[in-house]
Amino acid sequence: MVAFWILAPIMVAAALGILFARKAVHAALMLAIVMIGLAVLYVVQDAPFLFAVQIIVYTGAILMLFLFVLMLVGVDAADSVVETIKGQRLMAVVVGLLFGVVLVLGVAQVSVGTVAGLGAANQSGNVEGLAALLFSRYIFAFEATSALLITAAIGAMVLAHRERLTPKVSQGDLALQRMRDYAEHGKHIGPLPSPGVYARHNAVDTPALLPDGTAAESSVSRTLAARGTIRSAPGMARDIQQLTGHDAAGNPADGSGSDGKGRA
Repeated sequence: MVAFWILAPIMVAAALGILFARKAVHAALMLAIVMIGLAVLYVVQDAPFLFAVQIIVYTGAILMLFLFVLMLVGVDAADSVVETIKGQRLMAVVVGLLFGVVLVLGVAQVSVGTVAGLGAANQSGNVEGLAALLFSRYIFAFEATSALLITAAIGAMVLAHRERLTPKVSQGDLALQRMRDYAEHGKHIGPLPSPGVYARHNAVDTPALLPDGTAAESSVSRTLAARGTIRSAPGMARDIQQLTGHDAAGNPADGSGSDGKGRA
């Protein structure tokens, strides 16, 4: 009971943080706090199997999947607020309230009063007792859930599969297209510069430098640009003068012009 009163406020605060966090990464971290707190409550209730599943499967696998999706999508992607189904927000609120009522009633029935039959169920061990129930009394529900999960996975792969409508582009076709883009639009035909090229800091948040000393905006990730964490390259003009003897505009570093008197 002491662990419950300590963890419950923390879990409720973290759950509210999931709803009101401005950044998706922070919401995922709040979700991790809720999952870990729930796992500790499982240990208090003498359920080591559920504790291990909660940590390994949910916190370690599913939550990491959420983070990988955020990394792939990017934090600068805007969420669509258009309702694809009319009235879906109202339906979501009603279903959420009903689920909350069912959850509160279920927890109240377990928490209020003394739990009956827990000692007999865990007599030979919690994991052994749980396995005996799953593969004897609840075998049909267990197998039906397994079939449902497999069907959902296959359906996701079918929906994500895309038939190729155009022939596959070869390397030669890509090279010709780059030459056309260069001839028509002046697009650079080579690969994009990597971050830190010709810069004093070889890091992913430091843009590469062009021959004139200006920063190449296309060399850094758009996600870092959206976060505003792009670093500048201090002292770059001085480095160019030391290496080439000329400034970024191509004039001699000593300030002399073509006539040696400072006039261009």
